[in-house]
Amino acid sequence: MSNKMLGVLISLAIALIVASNTLFIIKETERGVLLKFGQVVDADLKPGLHIKAPLMHEVRKFDGRVLTLDAAPARFLTLEKKGVIVDSFAKWRIVDTSTFYTATNGEELTARNALEKRINEGLLNEFARRSLQEVVSGERDQLMNSLTDELNEVVQKSYGVELIDIRVKRIDLPEQVSDSVFNRMTTEREREAREHRSKGKEQAEVIRADADRQRTILEAEAYRDSELLRGEGDAEAAAIYANAYSKDPEFYRFVRSLNAYKETFKGKDDLLVVDPDSDFFRYLNDTKGGSSR
Repeated sequence: MSNKMLGVLISLAIALIVASNTLFIIKETERGVLLKFGQVVDADLKPGLHIKAPLMHEVRKFDGRVLTLDAAPARFLTLEKKGVIVDSFAKWRIVDTSTFYTATNGEELTARNALEKRINEGLLNEFARRSLQEVVSGERDQLMNSLTDELNEVVQKSYGVELIDIRVKRIDLPEQVSDSVFNRMTTEREREAREHRSKGKEQAEVIRADADRQRTILEAEAYRDSELLRGEGDAEAAAIYANAYSKDPEFYRFVRSLNAYKETFKGKDDLLVVDPDSDFFRYLNDTKGGSSR
């Protein structure tokens, strides 16, 4: 290898070393600060290619996206001094790189620990002002929004981060409390069930009594109507018979005698001892029904 070629290679190596120590890139998803002997000289490095002075300048880069803080479940007391286990998470991002670097030395873990401590203190105070019913009902959203707004002002000034949202994933009761609550809920549901059954039986008796009353009324009205119809029918039949028999009284007497004979000698062994000259044999002795005497 000639000396000229060796010199070119050495020059390229030196250029690469110088470029790697003077040029740096800030990505769209990053935030960065430029330090001069440890002091912040540019806290708002824009995305793109930048130049720095070797040895004198240092660049610190941070994640500029929305980050998630998944806090460990913690125990808090409500207004009634009931313990609850709260599992929460928060969304946050770096908005002031200078304050963030100064407060945490640029360590994301330090910022996470500080935020978790602040959030737990805020939850502790908020839960202490509310009952168990309030923290598990619709007021929970109001509680979280209020806490987010309150803590956001503090953490922006203290750590240079924006607290976007705080949410509770779940609220659990301690095991001993859960058992007592479950037993109380069971007792309450059984009491309500007994009340519903009792009301149902009462309503059933009322309905049954009303049905029996209506049935009795309907039967009585039907019997009354049937008796009226039967009486009218009997009266009309009697009138028809009377009218018919009055036209020929002798024929009426003859028919009555035939019916009497029929009823009297219905059985084969029937025996009647009577005077032959009696009126009973009137039409047997005389077809015209004349007197036997």
